Order: sequence, then structure tokens, then C-alpha cells
Amino acid sequence: MKTWKKLLLLLLVLILLSQIPFAYRRYKLGRLNAAIQQTNSQRVAIQGDVLEYRGAMHVHSFLGGHSTGNFDEIIAAAKSNQLDFVVMTEHPSTNFSTAEMTLQGVHAGVLFINGNEVSTAQADRLLVIPGNGSAADTHQHSTQQVVTQAKVRNATVFVAYPEEFKSWESTDYDGVEVYNVYTNAREINSIVMFFDGLWSYRSYPDLLFATFYKRPAESLRRWDSAIAIRKQRLVAVAGNDAHANVGLALNDTSGNTLLGLKLDPYERSFRLVRVHVLIPNGSVLDAETLRGALAAGHCFIGFDLFSDSSGFRFTGANANETRIQGDEIKLESEIRLNVTAPISSRIVLLRDGNVIQIESGLTRKEFTVTERGSYRVELYLPQLPGSVSEQPWILSNPIYVR
Repeated sequence: MKTWKKLLLLLLVLILLSQIPFAYRRYKLGRLNAAIQQTNSQRVAIQGDVLEYRGAMHVHSFLGGHSTGNFDEIIAAAKSNQLDFVVMTEHPSTNFSTAEMTLQGVHAGVLFINGNEVSTAQADRLLVIPGNGSAADTHQHSTQQVVTQAKVRNATVFVAYPEEFKSWESTDYDGVEVYNVYTNAREINSIVMFFDGLWSYRSYPDLLFATFYKRPAESLRRWDSAIAIRKQRLVAVAGNDAHANVGLALNDTSGNTLLGLKLDPYERSFRLVRVHVLIPNGSVLDAETLRGALAAGHCFIGFDLFSDSSGFRFTGANANETRIQGDEIKLESEIRLNVTAPISSRIVLLRDGNVIQIESGLTRKEFTVTERGSYRVELYLPQLPGSVSEQPWILSNPIYVR
């Protein structure tokens, strides 16, 4: 055999060998998909004394300049995911108020709230809900000034990208975006993802998320620490950070797509992670009740791609009252913390960010605590294969035992 043929054969063998890990990951995604279907078939419906609504937060459209996504696409994606609400957080413009021009009100049965993602003079970023025309000037003001101005008009403020946030000593912000899809996705090795996409995109486009999903350990640590230092309630939310701007496309001169591949369409982004909000029975979901529930911490984070987390409940009770996540409760002799899940889970109880108890294979668990502190739970699905079993399925907000 001629030398060039040998070299060509060797190259072919090396190429084939290099694809083994990607073929194996496709096989593992198939196993994960089957396990998710099996797990979801075992869900138990849970009836409670509160109403639960699920939605997406931190969503951008073409208005902010970093996305080509239009309103019809966002509405259709929210409807197809059976979302109850979407919180828009448009990047500001110096020429017009993106918050006032974005989606708001009810469209196709989905409640939209208008807001802005803003940057301050310290380069801190905040989600301000609702936003307004002043968003374009926030980069000229300190983080504290931006928060204070937002609170004067009764806006809700969340710290975005906590791993980059510098002004933890600021006061009056309502919570922290402890998980952000974009932040997690920045850890992707683009070459590895390219070949994973070649092997798995057609069959398991959503589950490619599982190849890079990780517990937001540093953001959770910063959130827990801020609660302990401030000795105040601080709400955790998740951000889809949906832009629908990752992929390749060939467009005509009118902007119509002739050929394209979009890796992060809104429909997919809205499936990955959701914020579930709890409001009292008899209440109506509108902008006021939704923002009130978010600001109070009456919500939890569910990575619903892996199984629908609807029905999860975390409550605290003493001899006189029962409170839900986000609330304070007075320590008497003891507090009973009750966890209810729609699927058998591994339940991790944390106090002030430190793990104090783990229970596995349960849909219900009562913990008895006798110390003051900030108590929250993380739920995992060990029945799912691979690394997904080691990442949280649900992140609760705390119950504050005072």
C-alpha cells in the first residue's frame, strides 16, 4: 500500500476513534430521555391550599439589540410550554424605552410583565421589574442609587449574574438570580458542543443542556452568605436569559431565513428551567400578585426539563401557624419543616447554606429543627442516569426561623 494511502487510512481511523465519545454521549442521552419519561409517568398530583403558576424570567427580544427574536415567537413559545407568565427584561436603549415597548399584559393566555436588565456605574447588573425610560441612564449611577430609585416607584429588583456582582453591601434589592442559563452555557467547550450537536441535535436537542448543566455552587454560596450577613430575607430566582441568538443562518435581503440552525429558540429556553410562583387560593394572577409573590419569595426554581416540578411544597409550622417558603416563622420549642414532592427524590436540607440532613427515596419528609436560621431544601433525582442525578432538580426559597 502506498504511503499516502496509509496516511489517509490512519487519518480515517483517528477521525472514527475521535467520534466514540460523542456517539457514547448520544447513547447516554437516549438513556436519560427514557428515564425522564419513566420518572414523569410516576408523578403524583398534589392538591394544596395555594395556586401555583410557572413561568420564565429574564427574557429579551429584538428591542434590546442583542436578539432578533420577535414578539410572536416569544408568545408562541410561552404558549407551547404552557407557561402562565413571562418576565421580559429588555436591554435599555438611549433612543426609546424598551420596557414600555416590550410585551406586557395578557397575550394568548400568558401574562407578560415588562422590565429591564440594567448596568450600573460599578458594572453590576440588575433586573428591574417593571422597567421604565430611566433604564438608559443607570450606568451613570451607583448600584445603590439605581436600587433606591427603582424602589421609590415600587419596582422589584434582582441581582443578575451574582458571580460578577460587587455591591453586596447595597440595601433594598429583593433577591438574586442564583441560576442563569447563559452563565452556565459559557462553560461549554464549543468544539465539543459542535460534535455533540452533530450526533445528538436531531434526536435530543433539549437534552444537550444536560451535557453542561451544573449546580450554581458559587452563586448559591453568595446568596446564602448575603442572607446571613444582611439578616434579611433575600429571594432566589432563575433566569432563562433567553435571546434566541445562538446559531447559524443564511438570510435574504429582507431578513427571511433561507437556511439556518438555531440552538436556543425561545421554545427550548423556556423548557430548561422555570420559576414556580405560589399565590393564595382565590387570588387572580396579574402583574401585582405575581410581583408580590416573587418579592416575598413565595416561589421555587424547577429544572423542569428533567421532570415537571409542579406540586413541590416546602412549609414550616410551629404550634400556632404554618408558613410557606419565603416567610419568617417564630421559633418556639421547635419548628416542623415539611417537604412534599411529586416524585421520589433525594432531599437535602440546608441551614444558612450548610447541609445538615439528607434523606433519599421520599416524596414527603418532615424535619424538626430547634435553631434559628435560614432553612432551604434542594431536591435531586438519583433515579436519572449520569451526571444529571448529581445536579439539583428543585431549589427552594428559605423559611426563616427567627
